[in-house]
Amino acid sequence: MRPDEHVTGTEGSSTGPVVVALTEPADGIPDVVATPGALADVVEAFGAATGPVAVDAERASGYRYGQRTYLVQLRREGAGTALIDPIAVPDLSALSAALVGVEWVLHAASQDLPGLAEQGMRPSRVFDTELAARLLGMERVGLAAVVADTLGLGLAKEHSAVDWSTRPLPTEWLRYAVLDVEVLVEVREVLAERLALAGKAEWAAQEFEAVRTAPPPGPRTDPWRRVSGLHQVRDARRLAVVRELWETRDRNARERDISPGRVLPDAAIVAAAQALPRSVPELTALPQFSGKGTRRRATLWQSAIDRGRAVPDAELPSLRGPKSDAPPPPRAWADRDPEAAARLAAARDVVAELSTRWTVPAENLLQPDLLRRLCWAPPERLDETSVAEALAAGGARAWQVELVAPRLAEVFADL
Repeated sequence: MRPDEHVTGTEGSSTGPVVVALTEPADGIPDVVATPGALADVVEAFGAATGPVAVDAERASGYRYGQRTYLVQLRREGAGTALIDPIAVPDLSALSAALVGVEWVLHAASQDLPGLAEQGMRPSRVFDTELAARLLGMERVGLAAVVADTLGLGLAKEHSAVDWSTRPLPTEWLRYAVLDVEVLVEVREVLAERLALAGKAEWAAQEFEAVRTAPPPGPRTDPWRRVSGLHQVRDARRLAVVRELWETRDRNARERDISPGRVLPDAAIVAAAQALPRSVPELTALPQFSGKGTRRRATLWQSAIDRGRAVPDAELPSLRGPKSDAPPPPRAWADRDPEAAARLAAARDVVAELSTRWTVPAENLLQPDLLRRLCWAPPERLDETSVAEALAAGGARAWQVELVAPRLAEVFADL
């Protein structure tokens, strides 16, 4: 046992199996790379190193606007660990070029890859330890849980939600950041072996490639409709107020580089839409607008409310939401299309059965939205070939099509 580790459980005890707390990096905490010269040294070292490279990125979700990356961590055999400040050195394309052909090991890669791409970092190959854990049917797939399961090491996560835009970054946060990549390649080795033994290595390879090559999400239609508690607003005029407040908040948050929820909580937007105050005093009388920061910008919020109240009737937002090619909510299917409802019920039973048989979460076996679309608007012929083609066209991977299409075609034929 290393001197920086200690036992946090005992085999067979009520606290579970032995878990050794990982509290100090093996090589210490490196200086944060914040100059072109220091970055050039990292590029040279990592390009000359061997094996996969562990990669992680830290954002300031809940503190800053957007999902910008504020710290990049890497570790590779022969190069050790590097911590890079992408605010000070935003162009990391040289590092990415040095790692062409190298497998990148990430946990929940879909969260980090978009931000890394903004820094010019794009992997040639990916191994996603969270996705691997899901395909293996592990009950807990957070990084700390996976590290404990695979290596018996306890990884502290108390700094996972801090404001990583802080400068300088506290030593304790940097220690946490180093430990996040300290054993990631070792975890990858254990998971890869388990995937091979379970006959799921090819499934994982297809999933990893799908994550690596996924296009950035397109702009969301009516993003203001994601305001929490919007279901309480039941008329178009009040929805117009919600829209104006959301758009005003978004502009203000972007200008100030602050998370929108810190500028004005969703609960305040809903409260104002319900109350429809006609003046700043009426607005600040609402409990949700009584805080110092909210009161300071009360004129801004009241102006947004006034604009919402003045929207012409013809321009009011629809109560039903924007037009979409998505199927209606499944609860409405029985009335609108009983045959589609029967297909969905049968299809869900198939996915649940296969999920249990292969120990893979249903949502990883087949995307729920794709299953709904297939059942709502099926191909003309519902045989195995046409079902397989429809699933593939909708983005299902080959392994998913191979497992699911024959069973779906079988139950559809019995309806």
